[in-house]
Formats: sequence, C-alpha cells, structure tokens
Amino acid sequence: MSSDFSSIEMSSVDRPANRFQVNPVNHKLNETMQLNVPQEVYRRLVNNDGEPVEDDTFNEDATEILTKQNLQRTHRQSIKSSFRDKDKPSRFKDMQSQTRFQVAPPNEDSDDSSGSKEDRELLDNEYDTKYGKSFRHFTREALPRLDNYRNILSIQAAYRPTLDELHNATLTGKSSSLNRNQDPEAANMTGAFKFGWIKGVLIRCLLNIWGVMLFLRLSWVVGQAGIIEGFILILTTTVVTCVTALSMSAISTNGVIKGGGTYYMISRSLGPEFGGSIGLIFSLANAVACAMYVVGFCESILDLLRSFDLSIIDGGVQDVRIIGCITITVLLVIVVVGMEWEAKAQIGLLVILLIAIGDFVIGSFIGPKSEVEKAKGFIGYNYTIFKQNLLADYRVENGVHHDFFSVIAIFFPAATGILAGANISGDLKDPQKSIPKGTLIAILITTATYLVMVLICGATVARDATGNITDAINGSFAFLNCTPGECGYGLQNSFQVIELVSGFGPLIYAGCFAATISSALASLVSAPKVFQALCKDELYPKIVWFAKGYGKNNEPVRGYVLTFVIAVAFILIGELNLIAPLISNFFLAAYTLINFSTFHASLAKPVGWRPTFKYYNMWLSLVGAVLCVAVMFLISWATALITFAVVLALYLIVAYGKPEVNWGSTTQAQTYKNALISVQQLNNVEEHVKNYRPQILVLSGLPNTRPVLVDFAYMLTKNLSLMVCGHLIRGSSSQRYRNYLQDRATSWFRKHRVKGFYALVDGEDFESGSRALMQACGIGKMKPNILLMGYKNDWQTCDRKDLNQYFNVMHKALDMYLSVAILRLPGGLDCSQILGDESSAAKNVVDIPRTLQPNESSADLMSADRGVQNGLSGSMDSLSRNVSQASSTSDLSFIAGTQIKEVSGLPDPIDPKSAPFLTNSLRKSKQKHNDPASLYKGPGGAELPKEVLMELSQFTRKRSHAVIDVWWLYDDGGLTLLLPYIISTRRTWQSCKLRVYALANKKAELEYEQRSMASLLSKFRIDYSDLTLIPDITKKPQESSTMFFTELIKDFVSSDKDNGPTNSIHEDEAIITEDDLLAVQDKTNRYLRVREYLHAQSMKSDLVVMTLPMPRKNIVSAPLYMAWLESVSRDMPPFLFVRGNQTSVLTFYS
Repeated sequence: MSSDFSSIEMSSVDRPANRFQVNPVNHKLNETMQLNVPQEVYRRLVNNDGEPVEDDTFNEDATEILTKQNLQRTHRQSIKSSFRDKDKPSRFKDMQSQTRFQVAPPNEDSDDSSGSKEDRELLDNEYDTKYGKSFRHFTREALPRLDNYRNILSIQAAYRPTLDELHNATLTGKSSSLNRNQDPEAANMTGAFKFGWIKGVLIRCLLNIWGVMLFLRLSWVVGQAGIIEGFILILTTTVVTCVTALSMSAISTNGVIKGGGTYYMISRSLGPEFGGSIGLIFSLANAVACAMYVVGFCESILDLLRSFDLSIIDGGVQDVRIIGCITITVLLVIVVVGMEWEAKAQIGLLVILLIAIGDFVIGSFIGPKSEVEKAKGFIGYNYTIFKQNLLADYRVENGVHHDFFSVIAIFFPAATGILAGANISGDLKDPQKSIPKGTLIAILITTATYLVMVLICGATVARDATGNITDAINGSFAFLNCTPGECGYGLQNSFQVIELVSGFGPLIYAGCFAATISSALASLVSAPKVFQALCKDELYPKIVWFAKGYGKNNEPVRGYVLTFVIAVAFILIGELNLIAPLISNFFLAAYTLINFSTFHASLAKPVGWRPTFKYYNMWLSLVGAVLCVAVMFLISWATALITFAVVLALYLIVAYGKPEVNWGSTTQAQTYKNALISVQQLNNVEEHVKNYRPQILVLSGLPNTRPVLVDFAYMLTKNLSLMVCGHLIRGSSSQRYRNYLQDRATSWFRKHRVKGFYALVDGEDFESGSRALMQACGIGKMKPNILLMGYKNDWQTCDRKDLNQYFNVMHKALDMYLSVAILRLPGGLDCSQILGDESSAAKNVVDIPRTLQPNESSADLMSADRGVQNGLSGSMDSLSRNVSQASSTSDLSFIAGTQIKEVSGLPDPIDPKSAPFLTNSLRKSKQKHNDPASLYKGPGGAELPKEVLMELSQFTRKRSHAVIDVWWLYDDGGLTLLLPYIISTRRTWQSCKLRVYALANKKAELEYEQRSMASLLSKFRIDYSDLTLIPDITKKPQESSTMFFTELIKDFVSSDKDNGPTNSIHEDEAIITEDDLLAVQDKTNRYLRVREYLHAQSMKSDLVVMTLPMPRKNIVSAPLYMAWLESVSRDMPPFLFVRGNQTSVLTFYS
C-alpha cells in the first residue's frame, strides 16, 4: 500500500454540510484547520438554506454546546485512542501512533490558547473532545448503555440506530425526529418520594404480619396446640411464607419491577390472564381487609369503653359503624395527603407495637402483680405449668372439635402480610434489593417474636383458671382445678391473656390499636396501587378511568376513593366473620401463583430468566404452591372453591378478550418449548399412511388478495394439518416492508379466524421464488406435502416467459415429490380490485397494528396512538419498488400500479408517527367473525353487493344439498379422492353428496369394474351417493370439441420445421410444434372426451375435483398442457385439479 494513501473523508458520505470538518489521515502531517466556534454551532444546527437539519447521530441544543465550549480544560474527559502502542500487535509497535480522525483546534486567540501545547498532544493521540465533546460524534454506532435497553416509550429511552441505518449508507438516522411518547408516570416521577428497604418494605411487612392475632389469638393457639405443636404450627406457616418470599425475591430480581407489586410480578411472569385475575381479587381482598381491620379496631375501642361503662349509642353495631366510618375517613386523609405522611404514621404505629410487645415480655418476668392476676391463671415462670402446656389439648368450642389443622387455619392470617412491601413496588428506590431483603428479614423477626411469645405464654399461664381470688389468697392452687368449658380464665378460655401478663395493661390496648390501624393503612394503600397498575394495562373493560395518578408520586386518588367506598360499605354491614376466610384465601391464591410463577419460569428456562437472587429452588417453589393450596382448603374448602371459581372466571374474561400485550411471560416461553419438543418428537415418528395429513403450501400472496384460495386451503387443513400462505416478491425488499407484510397477514388470519402461517420470499422471478419456498418452507416433519396454486387464467395472453415459469413450478413440485393442486374459479381468485385498498381508509389501519415491543401493553400502544393520530405519512419509500408476485400472474397477482398506489399511503409499521387509530377495535368488535359483510369491504369501506359477498364466502358459508363431483381418472395414491372426502366432513359441507366418476378399462367388463370400484370405496370407508364408470373414453371427440381445442392453441402452434424436436426448444419460448401435437394426440382426445362428459354430468355441481394431467418432461410444452386444463375446466363450476405424488394416502387396513 502506498505511504501517501489517505483514508476516505467523512465528508464523502451524504450528510448535512459541515457536520464536522475532518482532515484525512495519512503519513504526512496535515495542516491545521481553523474553526470559529459560534459559526460551527450554527452550521451544526442549520443547513445551507438556514433550515434546521436532522442530524445523523444526535442533536444538541446550541446553548448546551456553547456551555460545554466554555468549560475549563480540567473538566474535559477525552476518550483515549483505542490504538495505543501498548495495545498494538507487535508488527505495529514501530509505527507512529495516530488517530483515525484529526479535528483542528481553534486559533491561538481563543480563550484556551494557554493550553495549545496540550491540545497538540491531544491531536496526536486522542479524539479532541473540545468540539466533538464525545466519541459518538465520530460514529453512527451506539455505545452499550443502560438507556438503550429501556422500554421505547420510556422518557429516558435512548436512541439506538436501526440496522438499516447502519448497514445502508443512503439512510440517515432519525434520532432528532423520533417522536417518543413520554410516559406520564415516568414524567411525574421527577422529585417523587421513594422509600428504602426499611421504611418501604421491612416496617410495612412487620406491621402487617403483627396483627390483632398477636394479642388476641396467640395465647389461645398455645392453649389448644401446646408449646411443641404450637412451634410446629408457627414454623409451618413460616415455611409457606418463607418459600413464597424466596419465590417473590427471584421474580423481583429478574428485571426492573414497576408499580403494581403482586399483580405486576405475576402478570409479567405468567401472563395477563393469571395476572389480571389475581390483581383484581387481590385489590378487592385488600379493600375488604381494610374494612375488617377497622372493625377489629372498633371492637377494641368498644371493649375499652365497656370497661368504663361507656358507649356512644348502643355499645354494639351502631357504635362500630360510627367509629369505623370516622377511622376510615381519617386513614383516607392520611394516604391522600401523601405517601410520606403515611410512612411517618407507620413508623409511629410500629413504635407503639414494639413497646406493647416489650411490655408483654417485661411483664412475664415481673410475674403476677396481684392475687387477682394469679387467680386468672398467670402464675409466672413455672416448670409445672410449662410441662402441662407442652403437649396439645384440643377441645370442642362453639360446636367445632379443634385439631391441628383447624387451629392452623385460624392462625394462618397472622402470618400473611408479606406482600405489603411488594405492593408499593412503584414507590421503592430499588425494588430489586428492597423487596427480598425487607421481606425475608420481616419474616425472620416476626417468626422469632411468635415463637418467643408462645414460649412465654406456655411457661407462665395455665390453660384453665376459675378466677377465684380466695383460693389464690389462701396460697392453694385450687383455682386451677376446674372443669374445661366452665372456666372463664386461662389460655383456653380468655383472649385477654396477653394483657394479663403485661407489665402495664393499657399498652396492650395501644398495641392492638396500632396493629389494626397499621394493617388497615397498609391495605388502604396496597389495594389502589395494585388496582391502578391493573387499570393501566386495560385487561378488563370500563376500569381505565381509575388508572390516572395525581401528584409527583402518581398517587391513585381515584383508587383511594373507590377503596374507601368499598371499605365503608363493608363496615356498615358490620358482619365480617364470614368474609374473613375468603380474604385469607384470596391472599393465599396470590401466594400460590407467585410460587408457581417461579417454578414455571425455572421449568421453561427462557434465556431472559436470570434472577440475581440465587437462593431459590424450582421444586421448593412448587412445594410452596401446593402448600398454599392445601392451606386454602384447610381454612375453608367452600371458600377455596369460591376462590378458584372467581380466579377461573376472571382468567377466562382476559383470555377471551385477548389483550394486546407483549410481556415476554413464561407462558410464551413454555409454548415455544412445548412446540420445539413436539416437533423434535415428531421427527422421530415414522410416517404411516393412516396418519397422512394434507399439509398445504398455498401460493396466495398476501391472504387478503386471494381470500377464497386461502379459505379453500384452510377448509382442507382446519384442525387437521399445516397451512402456509406463500408470498413471492420480485427483487429484494427491506426488512421494514417484510415486517409490515407479516403484520398484515397475521392480522388477516386473526380477523378471519384462520390458523395458518405466512411465508415471504424474495426472488428474481416467480419460478425462483417458488423454488425457494418449496425447498425451505417447513421444519422436520412439519413440511408441506401439497402445493396449491391458483389457475392461470391469462396463460394465452401473458408473457411466454411467465407461462413457462408457471409450468416449471409444477415440474419442480413434482420433482420434490410434492402433490400439486390447482384451483380454478369462474370469476378468478384475485380480489384486490373488488376489496379495494384496505389501507386507504383510516378505519382499516387496524388491520396492520404496530407490533408490540417487549414489556408493552395495550395501554402503552394507546398512549402512543393519542400523540400521533395524524401520522399517516410514514416513510415507506422502499415499498413502491416491490411488486408482489403470487401463485400466478395476471389476475392472480398485483398489478404494478395498484401495488405502488397501495403502499404509497401506508403507515410505517415501525415509525411511531404511524400508529394505528383503532388498535383494539378489531378485537372488541361485536360483529360475528363469520359475517361476510363485516369481513369484506369495498374501496373506501363501501358495502359490497350480496352477490360478491356470496362469491367471497363460497367456501366458508354453510351449504345445503351441495354436490361434489370427483373425477378420479388415474390412481395418484388416492389424494384425488381424499381431499373431497375431507371437504365433505366439514361443518359447512357436511350435507353434501359425493359423486365419483372413474374410467373403465373395457366396455365389456363395465359391470365387473363398477362392482370392484364400489368395493374399493367401501373398504376405504368413504361414503358416496353415486358411482359412474366412463366406458368409452377412447372414443373420438366431437368436431366441436376439436375445433375448440384448435382455437385455444392457434397462437402457439408453429409449423416451422427448423424448430427441431421439442427438447431443443429454447427454454423461454412457449410454442407447440406439430410433432408435439402428434405425439400426444391420443391424450388430447381423451381430455376432450372428458370435457364432453364434464359438461354433460357436472355443470350444476358445486365443486368438481379431477385428477391433474401429468406434465411429462420434454414431452408436453407449457401452452399445450395449459390447453388441456383449459379444455376441461372452462365454463365449469369451481374446479380443483389434484395430482398426488403416487404414494398411497388411503388404506383399507386397520
């Protein structure tokens, strides 16, 4: 290489003028170029005409550039050259280190002249960051940064150039013009108050787990179960909650957790169906639980008032309602004021709770402070009492004989509350660290507390006591001798044991108040937060109104009010004992799905499952899920069944609605895994004639251009086998265009309820594209075995090359042992002119929805839509260059002008400016999916005539007394007979008659052959209404038939003897020589005779199926072959030619 070879200047690339003034680098030092800073700023922001330019990599505000310009040199951060001597291979060690680009410094009069020497050093070794500011000025590439991986709708999302922009030198970036939709939630988070793991998770979980059970039921549990079984009982509940917490930790550390807590984790793991159902019942459970906790607080207040002989009205239900409404109103004010105030209130309540627990522990060491306390069963630490309370003593209470499981059912709600921190995940600084740490530590602390309190109660308080103070004064223990059920005091009989043991009784009341109020406050916050996240995703109708947030913390004020209304309603009802088990079951259902989510993710093993929390096990999570279900039935089998019924109903609502969300759930991953395993297993299955399935590759182009052809193919494959719609495009096409076509095809399939696949292939011509499709389509045993094409109506007038290509496709299919089927309709198959340009009407843009990006929901799409509803001007400049080619040309393919007209107004499926207007309207349409009037519209959305709709739906509408004629001329393996039989089994053609026509070998043996054919059909178990054998197929055709055929081929017949034999005819020519005609004269006559029989027998049939003539290589030319097909199918009802691959597809063996 010459030493003075210089690299290409950046200015040679097509880009805005004066983007950077960069010198070529060579082995001679270039002269330094002078730049004036203000002029440079101006050149960056405007072009030669003074208009703003779209930069190819980034845009910066002029003020920002000037500000950077005035920064001191000490603040500059330059990126060192990647080619330094120490990093070079040895063969480059001796070469002078130079940069790829050299940017000239300013003149010596600039403010930075004092550092000119340093500048020169930078020029020799580094990128000068004085003007470029960063390395990204010198490349189109994006450096690996966090913002590049954010959701595209996030306000912090960075612009990464597309593959087209990097790969194609003629395209420039659009970062400056990319109209990103600012996420309102993200925007409102500026200055939001966020919690750490202590305030946000630990304190909330502690307050929620330490509930009223701690003070009112724990002593009773010790009395029933004893100390040993009490420990087992508490540890059992701890295992359930701890395993659930481990599972939750795994999910919460597998990516960023947004607002919504439990709902967000389950929906993003298992999908919207499970997430939506759990989110709704979890929100409702929290709302009702809030009412339950408030009622518990009211009852504690009433007990306190009764001790002083006070009441408000009646000391009963009315007082509960009054106190409850006042309390819930105060709590609502606290949460509406802001999360910061709510957090402060929680800290105050925790302090009270801790003091109450400490009071209990201290009181146990103090011992009974009076004989009254002693008479009530509080002895102090006593070995005899401890020994008596060691084992269980289950008794009958309120008609229920308690056992271990009934007691655990009563106690288990005291162990819930572990989701309190996760439910406000949107308000945490770092949910990934806070949720696991805070939840697990809270479980550890509360479990230790419960165990210590069980030990204290079992060692200090007797199970039964009379309360007789005289016995206590006398020094005897007669007050402990009483018949169970008749005693009023002791662990088994009194719920005031904790107060009895405590050093100062009123503090226990304060602890009860703190426990109930804190739990109510947590529920009042959790329910709206979860419900708000659910509403944003629009999984259920009519609830999106509650998604709006207010203030810097995006507070769900509307959700607070809704929760307040629900809670007040249940407080006024007052009777919550029946609802309490249902609420516990709702919480347990959430726990079950959290555990199952972790198990399912570990089982499916998607590449994206990479939780940073490693202390979980998939089988442990499965055990946790089973335990949660078991506890649900232990608490109440009836409410467990109700819970499952509610979850199932909500699941089906979401599943039926098919929300437009793409969250990368493990359900999607498992679907792929199951499909992959099935295909691999299928590969090991030997093929057998009894398991034959017609797998069809239909050359339809875009399905909406030939809907009848696709409907016919689907009628054969529905619930049976594979159907692939092949689309061929002449020349190369951009990936953007391919994605757009894929979206349109998928949308059409969804709209018409067709289960099929769409395959798009670029090709130089129809033949090469078809070859590629046939060779590459499918995987393993899931490969097409039938090629279905439309009949080429214009074979007489089209270009001879196109005719030969159409003919050669049949040859290629047969060479590959594919069966060939050709469908001909009287009116042709191409409906693009009838149906018009779907994309020209705004209301039909719904047919090409923008593909959901990962972690997007329909709410994200709708927010994008609202900002860009006038953007039908997306750039689709590459589309007009592509002319679609499908199974046949002319009426079976796009006219080039139509194609150009069609694509010119299409929205860009990737450009955010071109979002569809009615993304969900198709999904929410109430019209019947099989109503042709709703499926097909004319140009501009006009209604189509009834006759046209009848033609378009001829293979989808129900037929009564239809007739299918099967002309089984030659044995091709039985496919000619099998396909019409499949059609006759379809619901829409179920009442049709099957008439079979076959050729007789000898006229003299006609009766014998007819019996043989009838026997064959009966062994095949194929019902038919009529069987006819054609005896004289070799008879000379009528003169009119011969003249008809001659007229067909007159433009192709060549009498020139110089043409030579047929096999020397040029490939691109399509002619028929006289030698060709003579060689196949008998065959031609036979098909003309068949034509005569067809006209006599099948003119009034609904469908005619006939064996396709075999196109012999080098014997039959394309026009002659097409003349045969034209002869038998012209002026006929819908006509299907079928040729099997000479392999049996029917068998009479069992």
